[in-house]
Amino acid sequence: MKVVNYLSAAAIPIIILIILFYGIKEKKKVFDCFLEGATEGVKIVVGLFPTLIGIFLAVGALRTSGILDFIIGIISPVTDLFKIPSQILPLAMLRPISGSASMGVAVDIMKQHGVDTTLGMITSVIMGSTETTFYTIAIYTACVKVKKIRFVLAAALLADLAGMISSVIICQIMS
Repeated sequence: MKVVNYLSAAAIPIIILIILFYGIKEKKKVFDCFLEGATEGVKIVVGLFPTLIGIFLAVGALRTSGILDFIIGIISPVTDLFKIPSQILPLAMLRPISGSASMGVAVDIMKQHGVDTTLGMITSVIMGSTETTFYTIAIYTACVKVKKIRFVLAAALLADLAGMISSVIICQIMS
């Protein structure tokens, strides 16, 4: 175990040394290359900042407005027919939108029902098998300046839905 700890602590300095030696060997100005890359990174962050602000604002408004509870109240009878636990509906609705909001909901579910329960397992599998779709698409399309995302969005949301339904079915079979 000490060897693994030593290697993990030494990994980054070793990579930096390899980059420096490679730069010297190729007669490149390593620090200038680093500065160019850092400048590009800052430009990307500044370009993405408005998108991130919009997403965070929308998620905050969704959580505090009470509309989430209203929508869950409407779809609960349908999900009850398919034996989908209503406790995971907030997670299923927030997961495609916000990773931090869905993490908060997942932690709440596990605190209330336990991690070893069927609900805890469903929650864990949903968190592992789905993506923060809107966030991911917004970031990637903002970087490459893509405007038409409807097909990507539809496919990604269908994949999230498949992950959530599969999570419920598999965890109910396994428990």
